[in-house]
Amino acid sequence: MKNFHIGLLPRIIIAIISGILFGNFLPASLVRLFVTFNAIFSEFLNFCIPLIIVGLVTIAIADIGKGAGRMLVITALIAYGATLFSGFLSYFTGMTVFPSLIAPGIPLEKISESQGILPYFSVGIPPLMNVMTALVLAFTLGLGLAQLKSEVLKNAARDFREIIIRTISAVILPLLPIYIFGIFLNMTHNGQVFGILMVFIKIIGVIFLLHIFLLIFQYSIAALFVHKNPLKLLGRMMPAYFMALGTQSSAATIPVTLEQTRKNGASADIAGFVIPLCATIHLSGSTLKIVACALALMIMQGMPHDFSLFAGFIFMLGITMVAAPGVPGGAIMASLGILQSMLGFDESAQALMIALYIAMDSFGTACNVTGDGAIALIIDKVMGKK
Repeated sequence: MKNFHIGLLPRIIIAIISGILFGNFLPASLVRLFVTFNAIFSEFLNFCIPLIIVGLVTIAIADIGKGAGRMLVITALIAYGATLFSGFLSYFTGMTVFPSLIAPGIPLEKISESQGILPYFSVGIPPLMNVMTALVLAFTLGLGLAQLKSEVLKNAARDFREIIIRTISAVILPLLPIYIFGIFLNMTHNGQVFGILMVFIKIIGVIFLLHIFLLIFQYSIAALFVHKNPLKLLGRMMPAYFMALGTQSSAATIPVTLEQTRKNGASADIAGFVIPLCATIHLSGSTLKIVACALALMIMQGMPHDFSLFAGFIFMLGITMVAAPGVPGGAIMASLGILQSMLGFDESAQALMIALYIAMDSFGTACNVTGDGAIALIIDKVMGKK
């Protein structure tokens, strides 16, 4: 008798549905148990994320050799260009649609965030370095190893990559459905997002449709390079999409994004370089959402929202959020400075912006990581021709 195996995507879907269902009737003590597990697992994920980046990116750069520098520039330009495109797409769509959907003069103080259930205890597992340090270290080591003739350090880097891969497959992936179940269980139990979603349901609908359009557009462009059906390419990335819905973290979704990108035909070396890099620098979904929410709030409050103002904001947003991935809600936290300095958001507007963003954080993150796969396919084709 063959062993019955449930794939990653069905397990994630089951976890999401179960979390929503059980969250309606489980007692707080049991919900708190899963919240405690999630707190510990989240610490472990945060600890592993820099190691995943160093382990996968370093040897990918070293193996690619002298082409790594060129690939880094091309990947960064494509990622930043995609982020800018999503920001301007969001702005022009919002300017067309939002005025007919938003009633001006809604008091911001009427909307507030609920507090979630706290864990029984937490275990701090500080990462050895932050995400940006890990990226710079990986680039430095990889480019240096690419120039060395000695294989000693390269073999050590390959061994470290193998340790990371086994950690992903034996520990992280099996525990992810439980982690996602706990997230949706807690959200449903404390009603953290429903009030916000009811008030802004039309705006959220527009943003969601924009995300879908953006993903189809990205994979249509990728399909032109790889000559494959864009919908099939996008369909294979759904495990990464649903994983991001639960974790709300681009960096934490790297293992799944990497696996599905390889299934779409990208080489292991290219995927191992582009996916961890884009988890930090490609933020199309987050940019789209922040621009749309900011524009909606400014229209609601009667604030100036002309193109020149938002153009500078979008260009800066794509740079500012590079340090954000790895923490759910990190993008909005990183953008608060320019929301205040460039768009004139006061404390009330910033508080509502945080609430709106976190309420939809998973959808923007899912758009980010799913789009990473399209960029990897383009880079794989471009570098393959060289």
